[in-house]
Amino acid sequence: MAQQAEKKCTLKPLGNRVVAKRLEQEETLRGGIILPETAKKKQETAKVVAIGTGTTTKEGKVISIPVKVGDTILMDKYSSQEVTIDDEEFVIIKADDIIAIIN
Repeated sequence: MAQQAEKKCTLKPLGNRVVAKRLEQEETLRGGIILPETAKKKQETAKVVAIGTGTTTKEGKVISIPVKVGDTILMDKYSSQEVTIDDEEFVIIKADDIIAIIN
């Protein structure tokens, strides 16, 4: 994994948004059954690839986003916007829709 050079994300999220890449789901179940693409459940876990600047309060104070690039996150199931850039699929979500950081 350390030998692979990761491509830099070409999306720069604005404000309180995070760009993440869904983690791949296993294609074979324990019993050896292989799932077709249409039967796979969308993963709610993703790896953060870019973060916005945060939210600005009325007083001008910036509230930073509590995740960093490289974090694995658990997100709300239906809260993301899916986009495809350079044949790669990403999700853009609001920082408020991140449920947890997975260690």
